[in-house]
Amino acid sequence: MVANKNFHLTVKSPGRINLIGEHIDYNGGHVLPAAIDLNITIRFKKREGRVCHVSSKAKDDFKFNIYEPLKPKPNNHWANYVLGVINGILKLRPQQLSAFDCEIESDLPMGSGISSSAALECGITFGLNSLFNLNLSKLEQIKIAQKAENDFVGTKCGIMDQFAVIMGEEKKVILLNCETLKYELLDANIDPYKIVLLNTNVEHKLASSEYNNRRKVCEIAMEMIKSKYPHYHQLAQVPLKVIETLENELQESVLRRATFVAEEEKRTIDASIVLQNGDITKFGELMYASHEGLSNKYDVSCPELDFLVDYSKKHNSVVGSRMMGGGFGGCTINLIHKDYIQYYIELITKAYEDQFDLELSCIETEISKGVSIVR
Repeated sequence: MVANKNFHLTVKSPGRINLIGEHIDYNGGHVLPAAIDLNITIRFKKREGRVCHVSSKAKDDFKFNIYEPLKPKPNNHWANYVLGVINGILKLRPQQLSAFDCEIESDLPMGSGISSSAALECGITFGLNSLFNLNLSKLEQIKIAQKAENDFVGTKCGIMDQFAVIMGEEKKVILLNCETLKYELLDANIDPYKIVLLNTNVEHKLASSEYNNRRKVCEIAMEMIKSKYPHYHQLAQVPLKVIETLENELQESVLRRATFVAEEEKRTIDASIVLQNGDITKFGELMYASHEGLSNKYDVSCPELDFLVDYSKKHNSVVGSRMMGGGFGGCTINLIHKDYIQYYIELITKAYEDQFDLELSCIETEISKGVSIVR
């Protein structure tokens, strides 16, 4: 393919929120994510030769030869998100990529639970698909991005993050079945409330290893369930009453994890219904119940997250709050009345600093569109 030095392409790739349905995507259940109005901006251009240059305003730059086999870099290098995507593209579209330059700029806070990793993976996939006219379907792009994180980065994430980044639409949440990938776009009926993310600015070292551990525990639970009830294939499909029949055979911690999954699956379906009905109070109650399960049954919260959720319960201006993302730090997602956002942020910022001697970062965000080309 002849390089065109004048070819420039700019892509905006959003972060994502998940209103409810945490740790459910890799268990084959329903989730309720949306793309948001915070983005990674990625600029592409073709170049002569064999070597690709990838630069970032926040990270170190790196280079690689597009015509040589790609392997993950050691020590969890951020390049693996990019290299994993390119490796996946080359498997589906052999010899259709040539050398390119890529510049990355982000207004997504790292480690905050809004999936900057999926934004980067999907932005690279989407951009290269456009730059080289690869004709990859949206679903192919989603799967390439997910596989990059699974295989090159080593996080065994489900498909929710990448799906939301690619398929998001303005003022719509996505009710996604992570087993079948069937989805519905639902109106985000949350007015007069707004979405506010409160970033604890802590990222406990447990996060990555414990994420993979939770997934393994769920697989153990599923193996036991299938031995007795072979018609079930995903943990989120298994009703709570079936799980309860195995309480004497599952380890206590495994039983709690499986119980959470069954309850969170039901909460997500219920939440999608009350959201369509405009019952934001009930929706908020389901968010609080989700956090309770994540904290006490799935054990992925931390004192900082629990403090923020508990504090919100004292204020009528907050209708719902819970931890969001993998856990052990990151953000809470909150539905706060639009007239009280600034006042509430002042209160909780001071309370959080008094409690932990840490600064709280507050992000007011809107549900927005998925990855797109900047015209």
